[in-house]
Amino acid sequence: MIRISDIIDKVSKHNPDADIDIIDRAYIYSARVHDGQMRLSGEPYLSHPLEVAGILADMKLDPVSIAAGLLHDVIEDTHSTPEEIQEMFGQEVVHIVSGVTKISVLSFNSSQARQAESIRKMILAMADDIRVILIKLADRLHNMRTLQFQKESKRKRIAQETLDIYVPLAARLGIYWIKNELGDILFKHLYPEEYANIERLISKDKKESDKYIEKVKNLIKKKMDEDNLKCQILGRYKNIFSIYQKMVKQNLPFEEVYDIIAFRIILDTVSDSYKALGLIHSLWKPVPKKIKDYIASPKPNMYQALHTTVIGPFGERIESISKKFAWIQNLVENQKIFSNPDEFLENVRIDLFPDEVYVFTPQGEIKSLPKGATPVDFAYQIHTEVGSQCTGAKVNGHIVPLKHELETGNIVEIITTKNHHPSKDWLNFVKTVKARSRIRQWIKTQEKDRSITLGREMCEKAFRKHRINFNELLKSEDMNTVIEHFGFKEADDLITSVGYGKITPLQIIRKITPKPETEKDHESIFNKIIVRVREKKPRAGIIVKGVDDILIRFGKCCQPVPGDAITGYITIGHGVTVHRTSCINALKMNPERQIDVEWNKDATETYPAKICVSSSDRVGLLADIAANISKSGANILNANTEIRENRIVDSFFTLAVEDIKHLDRVVSAIKKVKLVHDVKRV
Repeated sequence: MIRISDIIDKVSKHNPDADIDIIDRAYIYSARVHDGQMRLSGEPYLSHPLEVAGILADMKLDPVSIAAGLLHDVIEDTHSTPEEIQEMFGQEVVHIVSGVTKISVLSFNSSQARQAESIRKMILAMADDIRVILIKLADRLHNMRTLQFQKESKRKRIAQETLDIYVPLAARLGIYWIKNELGDILFKHLYPEEYANIERLISKDKKESDKYIEKVKNLIKKKMDEDNLKCQILGRYKNIFSIYQKMVKQNLPFEEVYDIIAFRIILDTVSDSYKALGLIHSLWKPVPKKIKDYIASPKPNMYQALHTTVIGPFGERIESISKKFAWIQNLVENQKIFSNPDEFLENVRIDLFPDEVYVFTPQGEIKSLPKGATPVDFAYQIHTEVGSQCTGAKVNGHIVPLKHELETGNIVEIITTKNHHPSKDWLNFVKTVKARSRIRQWIKTQEKDRSITLGREMCEKAFRKHRINFNELLKSEDMNTVIEHFGFKEADDLITSVGYGKITPLQIIRKITPKPETEKDHESIFNKIIVRVREKKPRAGIIVKGVDDILIRFGKCCQPVPGDAITGYITIGHGVTVHRTSCINALKMNPERQIDVEWNKDATETYPAKICVSSSDRVGLLADIAANISKSGANILNANTEIRENRIVDSFFTLAVEDIKHLDRVVSAIKKVKLVHDVKRV
């Protein structure tokens, strides 16, 4: 068992100015609260936090991390409380220890193996300080080193969990020595026969291999010295689990795994790394397609290196790595460069998944959702029916509003009510595509039902005026021709279109009962003249494609003017409402109700447009703004002002303008007024 004096010696060696007192106090406290507790190995429980602290000291972490390592189990396994730890060791230590405890109490059973990636992401997201993850990895490493004292069934479960979660975490953070040691231990327990076989094959030629490593290292060193490249050269055996993975992945026997021995050349700069790669290739012939540039394209953990495989001095393949340290290794191994603790802490904060949150169902299953997601998003993630019938939610046992934003680690319970339906208002706060599409689908269905009822009523009423029985007509062959003419497959689609306002009952009537030729021939000259005049008369400022004589309204929310990109939405019983295409209200509407509209270039009208003028307060300000508006040919329909605390005046004007170009001219004129800071369209 490692002693506290050994740990302090390690810390003092790499950081002579370290605060040893906090480590001493953490050791004494941990020894007191763990007193009497034993591990399965028969050792005092204190041996475990000491070994964890020793691993952290080997990683050259700061005194706060070492202290937190000594205390990492006390909240979970003793009578200690977070309040007591905070009082004795400060906020920083209790924050780290609480973070480790949160991860330790998560339950990862076998049924969740398929969720391994979500679990890994959730652990990283929960740890807002990377030292939480480093302590958890050190904790897992020591537990794996003593795994032989567990029952066989538990050994296999812990080994599998380590494979699924902690090995990828160590790799993600670039701490490969922990990844490799964990991999070898878990492999030994999960596949003991395969482990023993590969270990035997490696040991068989170990003496010869050691000589070979020294010979190749000397050749590389000589080549680098010739070019004055300062470097460190390491030769290593690939770890047993990595060899096994390669054998399985590439379906190779042990003898054909060529990179059992790899060489690592560590240099100071990127340019030196590329120069070293060139020298290696001049020394030995590279294998085609085996060069990987992780400097130009770093791995997700920011690992940077150049990998190459060459034909070595004896005709064998050698894997060579010209490397710059991964950022995380650099951070934990070289923290001496940080002049103060705050600077170091800022550099170890972690937020690898800022756009995702990971929450639990009451049964412990993890769901991944986008940041800002709500209980409604969560409900639809469970099942469409749960989402549709959602009437309330509990987060960590407390009732919350449906628009409450979920956070990583929340336990979410959905309250449903039979026969309840989605609300259109949910579209204002849901974040997932699934929730949004299901809500819109329900709204679309409801609107279609209402539109078919309204369309039938409108048709029956209009047809009665022309003494035609609409319901009988639906069964006739004539109706099939009309349905086909308007591009529909069924009568219900045609009737729905009438309810939406896309087609008028009169259009259907005209198609069914066209005027006889004789009537057209005897049409009066007066009527013909009137028709021509109507056709040529400029219509309103909007043309609705394919529809005549329809009521037009402009959206008050966005107030479009000629020159704006626009779209129309049919409003049941109120004609077509025109919005700017970028209008948030338009984007929320059912696409089925959308209709093509365009500006009528022949129209000569003015349109309201609202602007906000921000300026410093002064005498005569409004008069000068109003004068410039008038000079630009615009009329003021409405005006009001608001004064902020910093004496900035926001003046809101509703102006009558001809088009977007006219509005731009007005805005430019206002910007010339003294002390005006900004003019924007509202």
